[in-house]
Amino acid sequence: MSKFTVLDLIDLEPERPNALDLRCLRGRKGLSREIYSTDINRPGMALTGFFDRFVGERIQIIGRGEFAYIVTTPEDELKVHLNRLLEYDIPCFIFCYNLEPPEYFQKAVEDAGIPLLLTPLESSPLSIRLLRALDDIFAPQKTIHATLVEVEGMGILILGESGVGKSEAALELLDRGHRLIADDAVLLKCLNGNVLWGYGTSKMMGHHMEIRGLGIIDIAQVYGMNSVRDRKPVEMVFHLEEWDSTKNYDRLGTADETTTLLDVSIPLITLPVKPGRNIPIIIEAAVLNQRLKSQGVHAAKDFNKNLIQWIESENARNLWFDRFVSRRS
Repeated sequence: MSKFTVLDLIDLEPERPNALDLRCLRGRKGLSREIYSTDINRPGMALTGFFDRFVGERIQIIGRGEFAYIVTTPEDELKVHLNRLLEYDIPCFIFCYNLEPPEYFQKAVEDAGIPLLLTPLESSPLSIRLLRALDDIFAPQKTIHATLVEVEGMGILILGESGVGKSEAALELLDRGHRLIADDAVLLKCLNGNVLWGYGTSKMMGHHMEIRGLGIIDIAQVYGMNSVRDRKPVEMVFHLEEWDSTKNYDRLGTADETTTLLDVSIPLITLPVKPGRNIPIIIEAAVLNQRLKSQGVHAAKDFNKNLIQWIESENARNLWFDRFVSRRS
């Protein structure tokens, strides 16, 4: 990802329930300082002079406990530890509850070129929101040529060569009441190490779709705002390909295929495309079947198991009948 600075952190515009509400009190010249770490730190021990295992490259959060120590400790005593603290490459300080430290503290931080930020949030909510925001910003990511649709509440990534019919399949799914997240280019992010999220790549393009022979259409305007979403976890991948008569396609569904995207394993279904096949309905059925699998119901494996039991029982009956006939004769 590109360089992420303290100014970028202030300018973040997440959903209002997760807003950071940051403002710069002092040290505006340091707003260009880069943030490298996805973790945060509470420098309470460092303010007392204990620097073992202190991580200065992280954002430093000052809560009520640290603030109480700052305002009750004699200035001369605190300055000794503060000066050593400011030798570290600290991106910024964030004071919770809109607490403003003493003037000498503010000046020392500003002279070190470090921004001093305030937020009305308590320390715990701030930490949760900040970690969530940093995890999203620094998450491993890649952009792929695909279409992302929400079907029956599941994020469905449709892959395939250009012209195979990804957008047309997505358009039919929208007409059947499902929702579009992104078409043509999908930004994938791996959050928390094991959850793959999909986004549109451009706010300017929004939820537009290109249909060959029709052009570009605005899905939100044509189908309504309820037909679009900004992001969705990717839970299934469908790969569309031209029908190959020489290839043996899975007809039972007993083999659960997967694909790996950003080190996350996702169920994969390969769908051959040819005239007469209704791909959107097949995708719907596959999604509903996947939901059953997640609840422990595997239709293909159950069918295979029952078929084997029937064959074995039929063979047993035939063997018993042959022996019975041989005895009578």
